[in-house]
Amino acid sequence: MYRPRSVIVSAILFLYIYLSDVLFRSASSQSFVGINYGEVADNLPPPSSTAKLLQSTTITKLRLYGVNPPILHSLANTGISVIISTSNADIPSLAADPSYSSSWVKANILPFHPLTTISTISVGNEVFLYKDNNLNAHLLGAMENLHSALVAHSLDARIKISTVHPMSIITQSDPPSAALFDPNILDVIKPVVSFLQRTGGSFMINPYPYFAYQTDPTPETLAFCLFQPNKGRFDSGSGYTYANMFDAQVDAVRWALRRIGSDEVDVVVAETGWPYRGDDGEKGASLENAKAYNGNLVAHLRSMIGTPLMPGKSVDTYLFALYDEDLKMGHLSERSFGIYRNDLTMMYDVALGHQPSPERTDPETSGNMQDGGRWCVPKEDVTVESRLQRNVDYACGQPGVDCRKIQPGGECYQPNTVASHAAYAMNLLYQISEKQSWNCDFDQTGTVTDKDPSYDKCVYPRN
Repeated sequence: MYRPRSVIVSAILFLYIYLSDVLFRSASSQSFVGINYGEVADNLPPPSSTAKLLQSTTITKLRLYGVNPPILHSLANTGISVIISTSNADIPSLAADPSYSSSWVKANILPFHPLTTISTISVGNEVFLYKDNNLNAHLLGAMENLHSALVAHSLDARIKISTVHPMSIITQSDPPSAALFDPNILDVIKPVVSFLQRTGGSFMINPYPYFAYQTDPTPETLAFCLFQPNKGRFDSGSGYTYANMFDAQVDAVRWALRRIGSDEVDVVVAETGWPYRGDDGEKGASLENAKAYNGNLVAHLRSMIGTPLMPGKSVDTYLFALYDEDLKMGHLSERSFGIYRNDLTMMYDVALGHQPSPERTDPETSGNMQDGGRWCVPKEDVTVESRLQRNVDYACGQPGVDCRKIQPGGECYQPNTVASHAAYAMNLLYQISEKQSWNCDFDQTGTVTDKDPSYDKCVYPRN
């Protein structure tokens, strides 16, 4: 049947816009685990190979430190969203001349959008680290002009403007509730945060528990940094007990934002990682620790436990890094953060590959209907809530442990007590382990029982 050309063109255009919007919404609702792609190297794989590698994983977010056209083209129609960056050197020009910002968007966004999903433009990287008053003074202007350029192309709803900060902008972070922004940059930070509030951008930060461990290289601090069982750290200002350094650092940023009246700004972890090797004096830089940190971090994020200040919500987190960067200067550790080798094999496994969902226990053959089972629960004489809460945080942060049933609305949320939640979480981890007595030790707070702790609709699995 004949259709006027204008009708056909309109239909094609409508379908294109619709599919682009679906792709955008799908990409933006994906996993909160991303990764950084550094390019200070001379042995990186071809962009097409990197795109295929990313598609073979659960990673749906990538951060670039500039604009890499071959990579951006390779990621077209993959659903992987990308953060791109201006250089720090570009900041004064972007701030001084709106036409420069417009040209930057035309050159670095329009050739790739919408086939490649660009989520954010980072204006520079760790600007405040360099204590350059000229950069500081022009940062907000550059952000404003780039935002205006996006508005001119009706892209401001899809692409946000932000900038990435070092943890050094927080002058006090222990305990987290006492966190403050560096007063020397407060007159710049406040308007930048106001801009993020107004435009829907995120506050991007680079927390590295590895560097915190370097300043206090004790076994207890190492366990705290690696999400391993430890005594925890009590914050008397908030009443929270922290089970790991990552949560403490993220909440310190949130407390600092709260102090300037900016609770509603989302925090994004733009970088965090652990080197798998280092020079002789670099304590803790090892393959075992890198695997423990990144693997436990990924599991912690997937558990949806959140942080004490923001429970039940995982922060978008970009691991550092995809590959090693062999041309970086400085310590050996600086060149040793890669999770994948340049031949695309894993340096170590942190459960980023596509894996089948853990087998679920059938309620019809579990819980009260089972005989001869073994379950892991807290010892009756353990009543200190902080110890039990550490067990919850640790168990729910492990791969294969799904703690949604003890979240609000879950079958095992009531009674809403730490002891009850700890019993359920500890048993989940025990059931996917070898189920030996030591798998239920939990720093001498757990015990194995043959009495099924299931109640009402809350069924404790037993494999």
